[in-house]
Amino acid sequence: MRIEHDLLGDRKVDDECYYGIHTVRALENFNLSSRTIHSELIEALVTVKKACAITNMEIGILDERIGNAIIQACDEILSGALRNQFVVDAMQGGAGTSANMNANEVIANRAIELLGGKRGDYELVHPLDHVNMSQSTNDVFPTAVRIAAIRLLKPVSELFASLQTTLQEKEEEFSTVLKVGRTQLQDAVPVMLGQEFGAWAQAIARDRWRLYKAEERLRQVNLGGTAAGTGLNAHKKYIFMVVEKLRELTGIGLARAEYMMDPTQNADVFVEVSGLLKTSAVNLSKIANDLRLLASGPRAGIGEIILPAVQAGSSIMPGKINPVIPEAINQIAFKVIGNDTVISLAAQSGQLELNPFLPVIADNLFEILDLLRNGLNTFINNCIKGIRADEKRCRELVENSFTLVTALTSYIGYDKASYISKKCLATGKTLRELVIEEVILDKESLNLILNPIDMTKPGIPGKKS
Repeated sequence: MRIEHDLLGDRKVDDECYYGIHTVRALENFNLSSRTIHSELIEALVTVKKACAITNMEIGILDERIGNAIIQACDEILSGALRNQFVVDAMQGGAGTSANMNANEVIANRAIELLGGKRGDYELVHPLDHVNMSQSTNDVFPTAVRIAAIRLLKPVSELFASLQTTLQEKEEEFSTVLKVGRTQLQDAVPVMLGQEFGAWAQAIARDRWRLYKAEERLRQVNLGGTAAGTGLNAHKKYIFMVVEKLRELTGIGLARAEYMMDPTQNADVFVEVSGLLKTSAVNLSKIANDLRLLASGPRAGIGEIILPAVQAGSSIMPGKINPVIPEAINQIAFKVIGNDTVISLAAQSGQLELNPFLPVIADNLFEILDLLRNGLNTFINNCIKGIRADEKRCRELVENSFTLVTALTSYIGYDKASYISKKCLATGKTLRELVIEEVILDKESLNLILNPIDMTKPGIPGKKS
């Protein structure tokens, strides 16, 4: 064991640990969620530290020997080393101070080793004086959260594009499958099954565009603003250079916020991004609901589509197959909506120059992005791609319904069409039978009007224009 000291006193730190006293105190205080900070946040924090070290060296305020050791330590971590040393809880007080200090200490102690020293020998490399030079948690942590969010957002956006394409492929595949269209769960008018898939694809296309634009909202960072966005204790050259270095390291089009106190104080950008993700989750849940309804049965429900069978559905009912993938998507949507509420509450609860609740914002935002990425992947590959149409069932339901009656209103009027509908329901006779029986229209005219294919297109059935 080694003894480390801070303003509160001494603490023992295991010699094997690369973290130090500040991280030890965080472990004592914040055993909350059983989750450590997200791997992308670790990556982003270490990348920020590397950019800061490079900048501090180039402007001549960080000794090159120390700076190069810090950079090498960062590179090792970015290559996958020492990830098990980032141990602080994702939920933590202090606006991310524990996460920042955890990074500072791990980088410092590895840099110390690289210079031939022993862990804890902060005379060689100090976590604060050297690794945290020109920085504050209040500009490092928000910047890292933005970088991590952008990186997590990209695959989600790409998967929405893939889902859109898959739905459009199904739109084409089912373009000739006539079925009953329903409004308020009641028989309405004939539609093509492909049209339903096409409508879902349009909703997902909007989500794809929203998320593509969402990245732009996250690109402005306050790195260089230090504690309150004023840049106190940061060299002027550093403030203008550090974001350029970070942009080079990340490959992300980051920009220094023109008014750095704004992103230090305000977390509304995360509410905006979370809100866009919530909107996409709402659309996903709506599609999942529709799929479950259309696949209900298979004998006693609607049964117009057949979902891929991915697992046995019951421990007591043999042969039962459940719509488990859409159910999982529903649950993901519920979680996303809940997380969005947490993010909104945390963002509006900040006070004055800083929002101390950024850790819970980050944790919930990253969970949303992980859930959507994983959910979209299984939704596309284990559900949507394998959906089949039961064309016989679709045709049977159309023929046994009186959804075609709407086409008659332009010829016989609403009231008489309503009378026919009611009589169909009462007698069990088909629409065609009753119209002919009551000599309302002749058979030739009726066949022309009651063309279900025409009823799925704009215009008045039976008329050429």
